[in-house]
Amino acid sequence: MRTVMLPDGEAVPALGQGTWMMGERAAHRAAEIATLRTGVALGMTLVDTAEMYGEGASETLIGEALAGLRDNIFLVSKVYPHNASKRGVIAACERSLKRLRTDRLDLYLLHWRGEVPIEDTIAGFEALRDAGKIRHWGVSNFDTEDMAELFDTPGGDRCAVNQVLYNLSRRGAEFDLLPWLDAHKVPTMAYSPIEQGRLNTRGVLTEIATRLGIAPLQVALAWVLRQPNVIVIPKASSEAHVRANRAALDVALSQADLAALDHVFEPPGRKRALEMI
Repeated sequence: MRTVMLPDGEAVPALGQGTWMMGERAAHRAAEIATLRTGVALGMTLVDTAEMYGEGASETLIGEALAGLRDNIFLVSKVYPHNASKRGVIAACERSLKRLRTDRLDLYLLHWRGEVPIEDTIAGFEALRDAGKIRHWGVSNFDTEDMAELFDTPGGDRCAVNQVLYNLSRRGAEFDLLPWLDAHKVPTMAYSPIEQGRLNTRGVLTEIATRLGIAPLQVALAWVLRQPNVIVIPKASSEAHVRANRAALDVALSQADLAALDHVFEPPGRKRALEMI
């Protein structure tokens, strides 16, 4: 498993597992648990969730799925903006820990910016870190200006990750956000890296996939994974799906492939507001 370095030097898997909309249907529970455990066995030991996902249902599922595996997992969750005051973030973290059946999170993120002053959220994160409840903290859906403001806030430069929407059809972050993060040694965590399977696979993706003997969406996933400072967290709906995601890590796209993808999925030529799903 290739790794990405956090600012403090810790290495984490470049390919993890997302869990949005998992744990919400009883009929899918056994398959979802098997999928997560298979992903872990394949080295995809970074697992991302949030208190928002099913209002805790995803965290509860993960707690069940990863029983007995916790020490091998880099566990990530996210706090709602309205829970992100100093006291609120501490209470929210305790609820997440209970659902996840663990005593700590490896990474805790502010899900998006809200009305709570960022210094209050940092204070909550730092209190949790001092108490051993979390090991790292970061943010999600922060644009370049938000990151600059965060780093101008005392303690804000301890941010470990910025999780953002990034895939072939959502490349706006490349214009200034990704370069800013790289310059400040903050990894990008890419969610919805294949646009939840909705990417248009006709044309160039199918052409490249046919030549390489893989699926078109594996090409799209490999495109995101090729970047050294990006952690990618696709969700898988089955064990076969998670195996296909893992196989994308080993796909090597040529310069000609990348140029062909740029021709269809054009890189940004100007600043665009950061998109969210």
